[in-house]
Amino acid sequence: ELVYKIQGQTIILGACSTIRWLIKFLFVSMNFTQTLPSFSPPCRRQDVPVLTPWLAPIVWEGTFSRDILNAQYVQRNLVTGVVTFAVEKYWFVIYFLSANQYFLAGHPVNFYLFTDNPEKIPPLQMAPEKRLLVIPVQNDPRWPDISTSHMDIINAYIHSHFQHEVDYLYSIDINSQLLAPIGVEIIDALVATISSWHLTPWYRNKSYERRPASRAAIPEGHGDFYYTASFYGGSVAELYKLTRACSEGLRADREKGIEARWHEESHLNRYLVQHKPTRLLSPEYYWDAELSAPPILRTSQIYKDVYDTQNDSV
Repeated sequence: ELVYKIQGQTIILGACSTIRWLIKFLFVSMNFTQTLPSFSPPCRRQDVPVLTPWLAPIVWEGTFSRDILNAQYVQRNLVTGVVTFAVEKYWFVIYFLSANQYFLAGHPVNFYLFTDNPEKIPPLQMAPEKRLLVIPVQNDPRWPDISTSHMDIINAYIHSHFQHEVDYLYSIDINSQLLAPIGVEIIDALVATISSWHLTPWYRNKSYERRPASRAAIPEGHGDFYYTASFYGGSVAELYKLTRACSEGLRADREKGIEARWHEESHLNRYLVQHKPTRLLSPEYYWDAELSAPPILRTSQIYKDVYDTQNDSV
């Protein structure tokens, strides 16, 4: 529920009621009372928050109509990019087979795979509207440690390539398996995914960086949600600003000999405290494999010992 103070009165509303009330308030304030529409947004969930205090939607199953969103998305003639890193041991086939099936099905998608072993990437039959582009990054002096340079690499390639090729860009971990459709409901200017740990009693195991010396520090009493770095994105312009800020923070910490508690994820959360996401994805969109799975799940982390990485890591 959200609390508003209007003309000295405190009004407490559930999220769906909030949307309807705000629209009515705007129409009344603009003297449009004679044309006040009958509005019923697709907020069919009463068991979860569907709106942030800054009025950004939180996307859960049952809070949107994919048919309506698809029709609007097609008219815009957009291309979405997905960045994935595969370095040393990784799970390539499971991720890409599931992403090819479930990620923005029927819409143009460029999958960008950064890898230090491009020769080990097998040919895959992608859907007609999807492309897989393999980008070698081994032995690059700009990024001596690829595993801690994701933000740098994304930022550099947005500047040199992605801004000319896609309209929206998302970063998804390679050790993921998509289990259900992920559609255009994820498209917005700046999109973050609420960590599945945020909903558990062990939330403090995944908490903000608090040391003031770190550029990722978030003071006690500040912060909204805890976001995972395993799935985030937005418009190319917004993601360029995000990755640049996080890269600068990571670089400043390295120069001082500091490593944030959760590495680039800590810097991502710091950025999103100051720059509120315009859309939040619920933990259904990326679930940590250490936790018991909820009834509805779209993407799950893959356990490292689910199968023999020697045989399946291509």
